[in-house]
Amino acid sequence: MRVSAKSDYALRALIEMAAREDGKAVSAEELGRAQDIPHGFLQAILADLRKTGIVISQRGQSGGWRLARAADTVSVADVIRAVDGPLVSVYGLRPEAVTYNDRADVLQHVWIAARDALRDVFEKVSIAELAARELPDEITTRTAREEAWQPH
Repeated sequence: MRVSAKSDYALRALIEMAAREDGKAVSAEELGRAQDIPHGFLQAILADLRKTGIVISQRGQSGGWRLARAADTVSVADVIRAVDGPLVSVYGLRPEAVTYNDRADVLQHVWIAARDALRDVFEKVSIAELAARELPDEITTRTAREEAWQPH
């Protein structure tokens, strides 16, 4: 799986929002500066996040963007789906919708298993945990293994 710039930027912007102790709205300009995200790109990402109910925008003097719901209820998976669509797709289709001939139909099981493995990580990590820099034990256990850090 490739993590797109869109997903990475979205997560970084949400971490920045969640880390604000005052809970006040923050401008896209400020988010962009804090996380080095291009303004135009960030505006499009924030619009996607608003459509899915992850953030809301406020107009006016103290306007800007803030989380629409509690940060501990927003998972990494929610954010990726909001800006990039399904966690795993094959030719733009969800793995369960892909069809193969008899010889290659086993591939569908690989795609389903890959999606399940991604869910096992992405659905267990919330924006609140990222903002607090405190990951769930099952995540830190995975990253504690030296082989997890090795490129293949």
